[in-house]
Amino acid sequence: MNVLQINQFDFLGGAAIAAYRLHQGLIAKGFSSKLLVGAAKTGSRAVAVIPRKYRLENQLSRLTSPLGLNNVNLLGAFDIPKHPYYQEADVLNFHNLHNGYFNYLALPSLTKNKPAIITLHDMWSFTGHCAYSFGCDRWKTGCGKCPHLDAYPSISKDCSHLEWKLKDWVYSRSRLTVVTPSKWMAEQAKQSMLKRFPIHHIPNGVDTEAYQPLDPEVCRAALGIPGNKKVLIFGAQRLTDSRKGGNSLLEALQKLPDSIKAEIVLLTLGDGSEGISTMIGMPIFNLGYVSSDRLKTVAYSAADLLVFPTRADNLPIVLQESMACGTPAVSCKVGGVPELIRPGVTGYLAEPGNPADLCKGILELLEDHALRDRLGQHCREIAVQEYSLELQVKRYTDLYQQAIGQFSGCS
Repeated sequence: MNVLQINQFDFLGGAAIAAYRLHQGLIAKGFSSKLLVGAAKTGSRAVAVIPRKYRLENQLSRLTSPLGLNNVNLLGAFDIPKHPYYQEADVLNFHNLHNGYFNYLALPSLTKNKPAIITLHDMWSFTGHCAYSFGCDRWKTGCGKCPHLDAYPSISKDCSHLEWKLKDWVYSRSRLTVVTPSKWMAEQAKQSMLKRFPIHHIPNGVDTEAYQPLDPEVCRAALGIPGNKKVLIFGAQRLTDSRKGGNSLLEALQKLPDSIKAEIVLLTLGDGSEGISTMIGMPIFNLGYVSSDRLKTVAYSAADLLVFPTRADNLPIVLQESMACGTPAVSCKVGGVPELIRPGVTGYLAEPGNPADLCKGILELLEDHALRDRLGQHCREIAVQEYSLELQVKRYTDLYQQAIGQFSGCS
């Protein structure tokens, strides 16, 4: 079976990491997997970049950008059927289709001759422009009068109703099977324009051999963190990303008693940590953006607690990685997060946008070593039993084969 994954990147950001791990897992099981991406980071022979027609696309953008329409000026997606990866593929697996590399108007032609899966890493596929709606339900009825024009990916003019209609038109002419990593996203999809397609829940997988608990003291020594400190860890591609809750984290840490602050260091993964230390009154160890599985495992294992106050999320990879390393978390009751962070089992769930509740959770877990140990053991057990990469690959290959069989039967 030959699988073609189509995504914005091969290995940058949560959606790309999830897709690349699936790609690696498929290869490890003896399947052929290739990636067509908007921009390649790995240099792998199994990865190719989608061709672009920059001059013509730039000219078209002069018409589409003032209308507030993203991506519809991109033409490279229409040439994908000419690519050897597409021609060799038995099944397609689309991932993130936004971020300026793919034109969703190409979906009908791409899915006409190949069975296709689309994995929803966010809500963009069924909204009028945004990746997360932040409580707005207008995507259920057609968008328009968008209250979040600046939400990623932002639009300069409110054409959200038009984009919603275009997507609905595209799907009416496409053949797709939908996969959602979280049960929460599955419920959203079932209330959206995607309800016309079969919807399956398959969580992202994590390599539980690569991500496993290591000796905390050894890991702290390797990172240069004093052994007598308690360690909090926070990770995001960009630490200043408001969706990941950086502001809530700062407010929560500022609320900690000075006596507790004196015992803590903050370990961060991601770009943009400048000035945080002086704002929270505690030392910070920043590792920058980390792509190495080994270094991330060392970082999670060095930490007593992951703090992840996200405002909107699907099934965050950072939480899965942390759980596999036996590190409990304090996070928020949004999206698919409660499927991972189960109160009293794997961590503490705070009310979203409530720094005081976040602070309470941090204190509760930091001050109870026995509780943290018990939660950490549950984290590891659940990661292995429910979120292993091997299990994800098995579920996807079963679905791929089902899609291929059904497509052949209908052709």
